[in-house]
Amino acid sequence: MPMKILDMLRGGWRTEQRAADPSWNALTGGGSNSAVGQHVDAKSAESISTVFGCVQALSESTACLPLHTYRRNDDGSRERVDGHWLSRLLDRPNDWQTGMEFREEATACVLLRGNSYSRKDIDGKGEVVSLVPLHPDRMTVVKLPSGKLRFDYSEERGNATKLLAEEVMHLRDRSEPGNPVARSRIAIARDTLGLSLALRAHGSGVFGRGARPAGIITNEGTRDLTTPELTAFQQRLENYASPANAGKTLLLLKGMKYQNAGLSNEDAEWLAAMQFGVTEVCRIFRVPPILVQTLEQASYNNVNEFGQQFVRFSLQRWLTMWEEGISRSLLGPIARQRFYAEHSVDALMRGNGEARAEFYAKALNNEPWMDVDEVRRLENLPQRHVANDATR
Repeated sequence: MPMKILDMLRGGWRTEQRAADPSWNALTGGGSNSAVGQHVDAKSAESISTVFGCVQALSESTACLPLHTYRRNDDGSRERVDGHWLSRLLDRPNDWQTGMEFREEATACVLLRGNSYSRKDIDGKGEVVSLVPLHPDRMTVVKLPSGKLRFDYSEERGNATKLLAEEVMHLRDRSEPGNPVARSRIAIARDTLGLSLALRAHGSGVFGRGARPAGIITNEGTRDLTTPELTAFQQRLENYASPANAGKTLLLLKGMKYQNAGLSNEDAEWLAAMQFGVTEVCRIFRVPPILVQTLEQASYNNVNEFGQQFVRFSLQRWLTMWEEGISRSLLGPIARQRFYAEHSVDALMRGNGEARAEFYAKALNNEPWMDVDEVRRLENLPQRHVANDATR
């Protein structure tokens, strides 16, 4: 990072403060100051367009993938059980959210705050009938002497609710050894995000003032300007300094000379630093830059392979978090031996049309291990109920 950028943004070191009371944490938004003096929390970080894009890419993609409930059969096969109570719960977790909305919100909470909490409402049969989201900033997790966890939730009106581990579905990012609460990526990378906030604030301040004419005006006349002339020119400059006049040229007084300013070294460094910040944020969330509209290194060929790479290296962690979290929190020890939830990623994992045609041809010819209806099912086409014949 060029030293001029650091000199321009540095605001001194400040100590990190943590709120012991979750209600205070919810009121202030949590967070701490970065090395350049910018306050970084989930809300301020999400105002960075790249952070917002990364969170949306992961949370929306995770929530939009089909999530099915399956039953393991004794012969090793499996079958979908859409009528199971778990399937109904995942489709409609509560009265005001669909399954997609619930999973998108919870995934975004983990991405921005490290943790997601939902209260489980359980009926007399021991089945979970609804999941109610709880704000992570209002939650305190207490490890009891028995080793079990208790979840203390501070309501908006100040009332405190104590929940047992069996009453909460807790999803989390990576946590430190022995700590049941994950530290958010925002907190870990606060200096990187603070620099992005500072760069944006600097650019907004410079361009907001608007005093950036297309050139520089110097006085090369035979005499110095009088005080009234300087005052008049200063007033003209102040009237000029607005976004509406950006890029226009000032009218000159007698003896003044105009010179094209161009892009300064400081401006070039600022633009480079802004672009570097985009890449840094993508690294934090393991999101390909192409997903946040950074297309410098994108091509048609690598976009064809993008879906598979995105699932394997970006989405898989979040899909596994949901699948294992559902098994741990929503199913009992006996039920989880028989039932489980799994995402369908077939649409994202499919290659281009030519690659799929070649794959299906191998599956249907010679010693076929698929039939025509199985191929049509993978392509979301209606069944034909015909024998396996490669010519059909």
